[in-house]
Amino acid sequence: MESLYVLILVGAALIVVAAFSSLLAFRFGAPLLLLFLSIGLVAGVDGIGIDFDNASLAYFVGTIALAIILFDSGFGTRLSTFRQAAAPAIMLATVGVFLTAVLFGLAATYLLGIPLVEGLLLGAIVGSTDAAAVFFLLRVGGITIRDRVRSLLEIESGTNDPMAIFLTIALVEAIGAGGGIETLGADVALGLLSQMLIGLVGGFLGGMMIAAVIRRLAIDRGLLPIVTLSLALFVFAAVGALDGSGFLAVYVAGLYTGNAGLSNAAAVKRFQDGLTWLAQIVMFLILGLLATPSQFSDILWPALGLAAFLIFIARPLAVWLCLIPFDFQRREMAFVSWVGLRGAVSILLAIVPLIGGLDDSRLFFNAAFIIVLASLLVQGWTIASVARRLGLVVPPRTGAIEKYELELPGSADHELLSYRVAEDSPVARGERIPRWARPSLVIREGRSMRYQYAGRLQAGDYVFLFISPRYPPLLDRLFARPAELSPDDAEFFGEFTIDPGARAGALAEAYGIRLQPGEEALTISDLMLSRLGGEADYGDRVSAAPVELIVRQTGLDGAVVAAGLSLEPESGRGGHIPLFFSRRDFAAALRRAFGRKERNAEDRAKSG
Repeated sequence: MESLYVLILVGAALIVVAAFSSLLAFRFGAPLLLLFLSIGLVAGVDGIGIDFDNASLAYFVGTIALAIILFDSGFGTRLSTFRQAAAPAIMLATVGVFLTAVLFGLAATYLLGIPLVEGLLLGAIVGSTDAAAVFFLLRVGGITIRDRVRSLLEIESGTNDPMAIFLTIALVEAIGAGGGIETLGADVALGLLSQMLIGLVGGFLGGMMIAAVIRRLAIDRGLLPIVTLSLALFVFAAVGALDGSGFLAVYVAGLYTGNAGLSNAAAVKRFQDGLTWLAQIVMFLILGLLATPSQFSDILWPALGLAAFLIFIARPLAVWLCLIPFDFQRREMAFVSWVGLRGAVSILLAIVPLIGGLDDSRLFFNAAFIIVLASLLVQGWTIASVARRLGLVVPPRTGAIEKYELELPGSADHELLSYRVAEDSPVARGERIPRWARPSLVIREGRSMRYQYAGRLQAGDYVFLFISPRYPPLLDRLFARPAELSPDDAEFFGEFTIDPGARAGALAEAYGIRLQPGEEALTISDLMLSRLGGEADYGDRVSAAPVELIVRQTGLDGAVVAAGLSLEPESGRGGHIPLFFSRRDFAAALRRAFGRKERNAEDRAKSG
């Protein structure tokens, strides 16, 4: 009985230590998941002395935790985000994982002196990026990446596990049966397609089931998140039992449920946020406990060499080959390559050879563990600086904002929001709230009053509004502090403001831009949308050599309503002006052509 209490005490202590380590991660910019993993290593057999050697239990716990993380990842992904980057992300999640595994497998065969089939197995183990690591660093890492690139990375990390898992299991079975690479034939490809198809269909039907249950059954508010999660795990297990990809299914189910317009989605999301944190902590701690660092020295240098090959050769080459058809810029491809973070998934897959009883199972596990540590340390610690170096960080649209989402029973098409008026925000300076968002209540110094009797809103007021879900991004700008822009941020949006409603032909005449047939009659907004594939977002840049057009703001209909022009594109393709007049003359010509004057730094800062 005492051992039970000791086990609970140690487990709770490790979770608390891991949770408090987040303060260090946020303060020093360390990859938080690396800290979780390190705490498990320190507590393990070569550290404090906790002897944990149950690979099957670690795989079971890690699988459940990963399913929870993937459901939450899908639940928090907007459908518009998925549409924007689905095609290139799926290409990376399938072909990209396969290419990475093959390239890495060839290198592993050479550096480790193992048969090719075993090298390919190690390549499959580290072939996929880690959803937990990528989502944490992109959503909680304190930087705002261009939406197209961020969406690509999030969708890729949420959908590339099935390919890696299938390849790993197929190769483990082949090695266990005494076969080689020649035993892998058409059956493997058909099996992969079958798993993907069953996972996709099962996830879609499962998402419909979860949304229907939440809508139609009067479930107690406290039980609702638990029922939702239980149904998600049911979908994961049912699809897996049908020989489908349970990981793909649970991600698709989360994607469908999160975009179903459920009125009580906020309560589910809050519960999942906490549970996802717990799942990440437990998964990384257990995987850390399973490792034996004293064995790392036998394979340390070859594993570090393989980590370098993966980071600098295999992943970039696979990304380049997969993204060529999708018109990504070189700096965007470079960043996607750098965010090929390996994490818990790779360590989890490295347990499969242990469970399968392969002769070199410990070699696979230790090599994968070292590669994950190197990836989190090198890539995870430098993502923000690399993003800034490549010019992919977009300045904030607004400054600090305090907003609360309140649930409304039976209302899926409206939201009740509460804002706290920030000092120096537009509404605090007297700007009126649009008619379509008239507040229902104002609370000032503990007293509640109607909006029409409150007079001018003051800093510290709490304002309650009942509005359509389409409008919160517009209201955020009214209730937030002005964004603090550095000189680099101001330059990010270009040196001039141009009218998106002006004719593209006028821009071409002013600067000699080559337009495609029919583009002369388009507006600049339509030209930008056309070259961005029909979807424009804040900070997107359109190459129109020798200038770049930058999206500063989009409207509710998706049109570009504010745009900037950069004379010297940041991509480094030159910056000279191939005209017969000076830069100052050219600036004057632009102002005459588009009827706008160059903004000064203060104006740009106010506009965000």
